Amino acid sequence: MTEHVTHVTHPLVQHKLTLMRQTDTSTASFRQLLREISQLLAYEVTRGLPMTTRRINTPLEPMDAPVIDGKKLALVSILRAGNGLLDGVLELIPSARVGFVGLYRDEETLTPVQYYFKVPTELEDRLVIAVDPMLATGNSSVAAIDLLKKAGAKNIRFLCLLAAPEGIARMKEAHPDVPIVTAAIDSHLNENGYIVPGLGDAGDRMFGTK
Repeated sequence: MTEHVTHVTHPLVQHKLTLMRQTDTSTASFRQLLREISQLLAYEVTRGLPMTTRRINTPLEPMDAPVIDGKKLALVSILRAGNGLLDGVLELIPSARVGFVGLYRDEETLTPVQYYFKVPTELEDRLVIAVDPMLATGNSSVAAIDLLKKAGAKNIRFLCLLAAPEGIARMKEAHPDVPIVTAAIDSHLNENGYIVPGLGDAGDRMFGTK
């Protein structure tokens, strides 16, 4: 773990990730595991949220109890695979505002092409958590963070399932102020820009497409 990257090594996270990596894990199981693991990762990525107190009544007596301070945080899914992480995090933080960044990877150049962008208002006053299962080349992630910053976001965190060293380096170079939370840092990228050993294409495995 470094200041820029938090590698979540919790046994439940690692066990579920191993099941997701396996070739014979079904689409339904993959989707369910992603939902479960995203909730565990959400616990880590929301660590350090600003807190305040609110006066409440318990069955025994009133008290000043801790609550999260500030505007509702924003969850931004980098389409389409980001939706798998988004669903689980939303179950944990149902009041969060939700945005979407549509990017696809040009398979020839490996560069991201934008086709959709819709995010909540007042991003400058919210913690923004961008979610995408795979941090591979880092090109799409960097492009998404670029767009979020242009929309006013100042406090951004990036949540992914797998990261490659190349993607971490690219993100750190472009956005050193955006901490990364991941369940695994894999070996490298192959010649097609896929994470190795990885788990294949997260979107295809989640939605049952090829």
